[in-house]
Amino acid sequence: MSLLNTDFTAAAAAEFEPMIALRRAIHADPELGLHCSRTTAKLKAALADLPLTIRDSSSTSGFVAILHGAQPGRTVLLRGDMDALPIHEETGLEFASQTAGQMHACGHDTHSAMLVAAARILCAQQASLTGTIVFMFQPGEEGHHGDRHMIADGLLQDPAPDAAFALHIWPTLAGGQVTSRPGALLASTDTLIAKVRGRGGHAAMPHDALDPIPVACEAVGALQTFIARRTAFFDPAVLSITRIQAGSTHNIIPGEVDVLGTLRTLSDETRQAGREAFVRVMEHVAAAHGCEADARFDEGYPATRNDPRAVQLVEEIAGDLFGADRYSEMPTPIMGGEDFAYVLQQVPGAMAFLGVAPPGEQGAGRAPLHNSRMTIHEDWLQRGVALHCAFATRFLARGWE
Repeated sequence: MSLLNTDFTAAAAAEFEPMIALRRAIHADPELGLHCSRTTAKLKAALADLPLTIRDSSSTSGFVAILHGAQPGRTVLLRGDMDALPIHEETGLEFASQTAGQMHACGHDTHSAMLVAAARILCAQQASLTGTIVFMFQPGEEGHHGDRHMIADGLLQDPAPDAAFALHIWPTLAGGQVTSRPGALLASTDTLIAKVRGRGGHAAMPHDALDPIPVACEAVGALQTFIARRTAFFDPAVLSITRIQAGSTHNIIPGEVDVLGTLRTLSDETRQAGREAFVRVMEHVAAAHGCEADARFDEGYPATRNDPRAVQLVEEIAGDLFGADRYSEMPTPIMGGEDFAYVLQQVPGAMAFLGVAPPGEQGAGRAPLHNSRMTIHEDWLQRGVALHCAFATRFLARGWE
C-alpha cells in the first residue's frame, strides 16, 4: 500500500540526516558550469542502491534517474540543479566552501539533496506505483543553459514526461512557507552588449576629440525612457545597464566605451521589442553625435511560465501536508530567471519556492540568494522532500484532475 500524503512528512524526517550529510558534502565542494563531475559522483553514490535506470547527458555532467513503477501509466519529472556560483563564501559555516571563489549561494546543494531523499522514499514504494518518475539532476543552471543541453541530449524523451515539477529554496521567505503562481513566474534573461567608438584625445581639449563617454551615458538614459514610455505597465520589462567601462587615467579621453547590461521581460513580444530597442538606441544615439556603436544581445533563458493546473496541485498538496496557511500565491512575478523554463516550454508543470528562513528571521534582514553570507535553516528541507514525493504520486494517480 502506498504512503498517504501525511506519511511523506514522516518519511522525509527519516531521510533527514543522510540528506543533510549529502547537502553539506556538496556545499563544501562546489563546482561551476556544465561539468560538475564531483557533485555528480556524490549524487550517483547516494542513489546507487536504488532500483533506478541512469541515463547520462552527453554534453554535461547531468543525468536522469528513472523509476519505473510496478504498472505502466503517466510519467512525471522532478528536477534538481547542482551547480554553484562564482562567489567567495563568507558564512563561517563548518562545512563552508573549500574552494576559493565558489559557493552554493543559490541553494542548488539543497535542491539536489532533497531530490535524492525523495528518490529514496519513492523507490521504497515502487511496488505500488503506477507510472514512471524521472529524477533530473542538472548542472549549469547559473547562466549555462544546463536544461537546454540536457533536452538536446534527448533526456526529455523515452519516457517523455506528462508533468514536471521543481523546487527552489528562498532564504528570506518564512521557513516552511510554500509559494508559487500560475502563468509567468520568472523573467527572460538576455545580456546586452555594446561598444561605442569615438576618437580619443587630451581631456583638456575635448573639441579635438570625439568623446564616447557622454554619448554612452545619453544612450543609457534614452533606454530608460524607452522602458518607461514604450512598455505596457501590465507587461513589464527591466533594462539595467550594469557596467560602463572606459578610459585609463584622468587626462585622456578614451576612444571607446564598453557597455554591459541585462534585459528582463515576461512576454516574448516585449522581449523582442526590448532587444530591438537596445540595438537601435545605442547605434542611433551614437550616430547622432558622430560616433559609431556596435550593439547586440546574447540570448538568455526564456520566461518561466507555470501551468495553472500544476500550481493548483502544488497549493492542494502544500495544504494537505502542512496546513492551508502554509501556501500563499505570489502577487507578482520575480524578474530573476531560471533555466527550468526550457522544461516548462515542453512539459506542463510548475516551479514553487520553499521558505528556509530560521523561525522569526524572514524578511529583508536576511542574506538573500546570490549573497556571500546566504544561509538556510536546514530543518525546512524535509518539507521540500515531502512536496516532491506528494507531487509525483498524486500526479501519477490522478493526472490533472
